[in-house]
Amino acid sequence: MKDMQRREFVRFTGVVGLVGAAAVPVAFAAAPIKPDAKSALLVIDVQNCFVTGGTLPVKDGEQVVPIINKLSAAFENVVVTQDWHTPGHVSFASAHAGKKPFETTKLAYGNQVLWPDHCVQGSADAALLKDLALPKAQLIIRKGYHQSTDSYSAFMEADGKTSTGLAAYLKAHGVDTVYVCGLATDFCVAWTALDARKAGFKASVIEDASRGIDLNGSLAAAWDKMAKAGVKRIQSSDIAA
Repeated sequence: MKDMQRREFVRFTGVVGLVGAAAVPVAFAAAPIKPDAKSALLVIDVQNCFVTGGTLPVKDGEQVVPIINKLSAAFENVVVTQDWHTPGHVSFASAHAGKKPFETTKLAYGNQVLWPDHCVQGSADAALLKDLALPKAQLIIRKGYHQSTDSYSAFMEADGKTSTGLAAYLKAHGVDTVYVCGLATDFCVAWTALDARKAGFKASVIEDASRGIDLNGSLAAAWDKMAKAGVKRIQSSDIAA
């Protein structure tokens, strides 16, 4: 009798275990994100400069284009940014005697990574990729056009004081949540997401719709900093078409 009871107990707990295991993923599956009128897609610096053949190419940068094009259909509000530097900009290594690209220098507002000359105003290098199809885009924010100040973020220049006006624009349109994608994850995308949080927006970075440079571990550091600031890390598949 005891053997029979033991066999029944094992059989019962085994069945419960299987049912429970199957049920858990369903019970905790995340619902698709459905952007509404309070949501905006921020498409960061998808320019000739940052893809193959450009002056500052991000590995596989051009691969974000079809993903972003598809994503944009789910959003009522789309904003695009362009890096838009003056010739001889302070962020260019060529503007600092003895300095090479990817070295750093100290400027009035802090440490500055020095880049190859890139995204010079009006150049083909600074143009948006021709295959980028964003018919709903309402606004293009150009940044980095002040000679003595760099600007990674779509919200704030690198001095931490000069606003681009994007926060006010979004708030005037009732937006409280932003989804950030583009180039590069660890610089302009990350700075934009972090500044979005500082400005009071909920923010997510769409990982597969972005690509990083990863300069001396900058990609992992950026994700860590964003996580600590409350920026969500999502995939394009998380957003309902």
